Amino acid sequence: MKKRFIALLSVPVFLLSACGSSEEKAPLTPDVSQMKTICELSVMDCYYHNVAKFYDKDAEKFLFWTKDKEFWIEYSGIVRLGVDVDQVAVAVNGNTVTVTLPEAKVLGCKVDPDSLSEDSYIVADGSASITADDQTAAFAAAQKDMEDSAAGDTVLLSMARDRARQLLENYIQNLSDMTGQSYTIEWNDAVEEESASASTAQTNQE
Repeated sequence: MKKRFIALLSVPVFLLSACGSSEEKAPLTPDVSQMKTICELSVMDCYYHNVAKFYDKDAEKFLFWTKDKEFWIEYSGIVRLGVDVDQVAVAVNGNTVTVTLPEAKVLGCKVDPDSLSEDSYIVADGSASITADDQTAAFAAAQKDMEDSAAGDTVLLSMARDRARQLLENYIQNLSDMTGQSYTIEWNDAVEEESASASTAQTNQE
């Protein structure tokens, strides 16, 4: 079974604005809501093209005669990777911006229905008859296969997380260039914090 992925990165729009009259404007500072919006937009879409197999042993029986049900489905689909915005935490203290950024995960998965046609289903010679329910089951299995493959791809997940981190750094740098104010970003790893908490809890139990 072969897979081919092409990662396409969305490009978020950075919005920097100040309120007030032309005579007196509020100073620009890192905006937490904008930083979370950047994380929400900095997703990575992975396009898959795959062939999944459906097999049902002894699907048809008559006395001592049996026939298996076997066919393949060729499909294309998209898995969206990114960070969970609800787990992103931003704290601004003077010139220091502390960001807690979780690891990336699968945010969505779908098989492209336009990639499916009668030619997408390849029935093995001698197979038992294929029903609409069989095709639906194969479709669901194909979608699950895509999601599992992406969820286990640490390289792609790391790329998606690094994408969010880089865009946040760009946002802070753009803000620094506009205001002349230098900001320092401190990064916290949400996963490491959760692991540390779990280890502490286990130690306490012991």
